[in-house]
Amino acid sequence: MSSKIVNASSNRFLFVIAEEIQREWKNVYFGAVPYLRAMSQLNGIEEDYGCDSAKSVVLYFLANARGFKGEAARRIKAELKEMVK
Repeated sequence: MSSKIVNASSNRFLFVIAEEIQREWKNVYFGAVPYLRAMSQLNGIEEDYGCDSAKSVVLYFLANARGFKGEAARRIKAELKEMVK
């Protein structure tokens, strides 16, 4: 149900995407954990997380998510890449 929640720009909220990643990626790579946690606290790509922009959080997550594989991973990574364009 929560995966259908979207923000004003018609993208899903980052915290919703983070929830799905946590469901799909059973053994999250330790390097991706802090960025996944940060994403779980963010609504959109225009926000800040502490001194970091949401965009940088997403980019660092993607850089550390090479072990996240499968159809859901490809879809989610494509969605995140589209958000940071």
